[in-house]
Amino acid sequence: MAASSAIQLDIAGRSVRVSSPDKVMFPATGATKMDVVNHVVRCGEGLLSQVRDRPCTLKRYPNGVGDKPFYQKKVSSQIDAEHQAIMTFPTGRTAAMFVPRDEADVVWMAHMGCIDFHPWAVTVDDADHPDELRIDLDPTDGVAFDDVIDVALGTRTILASLGLTGFPKTSGSRGIHIIVPIDAEWTFGQVRRACLAIGRAVADSDERATVEWWKEQRHGVFLDYNQNARDRTVACAYSIRPTGWVSAPLEWDEVPGIAPDRFTLQNFGDRLAAVGDLTVGWRGSAGRLDAALELAATHEAEGRGDAPWPPHYPKQPGEPLRVQPSRRAHRSTQVEAG
Repeated sequence: MAASSAIQLDIAGRSVRVSSPDKVMFPATGATKMDVVNHVVRCGEGLLSQVRDRPCTLKRYPNGVGDKPFYQKKVSSQIDAEHQAIMTFPTGRTAAMFVPRDEADVVWMAHMGCIDFHPWAVTVDDADHPDELRIDLDPTDGVAFDDVIDVALGTRTILASLGLTGFPKTSGSRGIHIIVPIDAEWTFGQVRRACLAIGRAVADSDERATVEWWKEQRHGVFLDYNQNARDRTVACAYSIRPTGWVSAPLEWDEVPGIAPDRFTLQNFGDRLAAVGDLTVGWRGSAGRLDAALELAATHEAEGRGDAPWPPHYPKQPGEPLRVQPSRRAHRSTQVEAG
């Protein structure tokens, strides 16, 4: 069936155009763009609080999740200045990124084909100092979700020992995210360094956890410290993922019994009606990174220095060789043979 023409919605006193509301975004369930818009409207302030005043990468699915998305970091010049922020990327280049300000802006993002929302960990008022440390627990192939749960609970213990409070949510895929509000006093590099130290402490206490960057060296549950580097993002709370699952905020006592597919676009309305917005209070729980950075210094004194950065970043001071270990060994063999 052909998608219908555009409709106009009244959102927070503004008229927002939604094109092709009947376009199927999720072929497996038949869920449409309008279903996504209704989810965004239902989540309201909870979703808005995750993206408000933050530069956002627009991850767009113009043809639904059956096709690959494209990532739009630079907004059109037609976007008004209030909804733009000039951001500097690791390469040194700059671009004007979209900045949502109210619920109508989030609906507009859904109109543009966004199903999951990817805000930077900063607000535009202080674009160089994150106010969140983001822990992405990503299981390697074949790892049971029970292991992800156990590592998440162990991560909570490590955070508490460092004076930090983390808030869990399903990732909407196979993992768990833990959002750690922090005072906006540290650079991206310092926040990443603190997360690496936290990950190493978790791995020291649980052999199922790892911070090994290279996939050939990983096992168990990978704690992706590089999600805290400049311009890296994770899907925020209330995002729908390509799986059709919702990245749902949790209470810690729910974590031991949670399943990764527990909350979906179809059933999340019931969840929200039952528990309300669990992100309320996140911003009031900001902690300090002093203890985590002291732990990082201890690790470095023990000989555990920096770890590899993402491939598109310039080489960093003190970074180990950014070469896959098996290739490094192959090169060494070739040199010896020569």
